Amino acid sequence: MKIAEIREIATNELVERIDVEIANYNQMILNHSISPLENPAQIKNLRRTIARMKTELRQRELNK
Repeated sequence: MKIAEIREIATNELVERIDVEIANYNQMILNHSISPLENPAQIKNLRRTIARMKTELRQRELNK
């Protein structure tokens, strides 16, 4: 997900999306430890997306 797309999301929805993405990330890590994923780069991309979302949320908190 691009940063421009993240900026368009409302704050309360962004918090919910972060929780969902973290759950997906944890599930992906678990699945990968049991049987390797076809594309392990998905883990890295998801981790970076979560970081982008958290960064945007933090910027919104500081700008209030």
